[in-house]
Amino acid sequence: MVRVKRGYVARRRRKKLLKRAKGFRGSLSKLFRPSHQAVIRAMSYATAHRRKRKGDFRAIWITRINAAVRQYGLTYGKFMNGLKRAKILIDRKMLAEMAVNDQETFKKLAESVKEKGKK
Repeated sequence: MVRVKRGYVARRRRKKLLKRAKGFRGSLSKLFRPSHQAVIRAMSYATAHRRKRKGDFRAIWITRINAAVRQYGLTYGKFMNGLKRAKILIDRKMLAEMAVNDQETFKKLAESVKEKGKK
């Protein structure tokens, strides 16, 4: 049987994979087989954590809104419920942005929610 010389194709494939494993500790960045396994695992974590990051951001937004709303004597839940009843459709991302960078507008929102609650 004739021997197959793969030449640069196999080397290219391995180099590409080792490039992805750059920065891993020990043999995970040097040897092909362990680095191949580590890269596969890392990619699966990356996929899962891309989705998890969305939830992390939502938690940050809620914390910021809650902190800003407490200054006006409201809780996060009452504030969001008040916005819903007042038919003010602003998502949490924009509310958090307003709470940090545009306090005047956020104050007006909080006061309007407070007024609706008294009625």
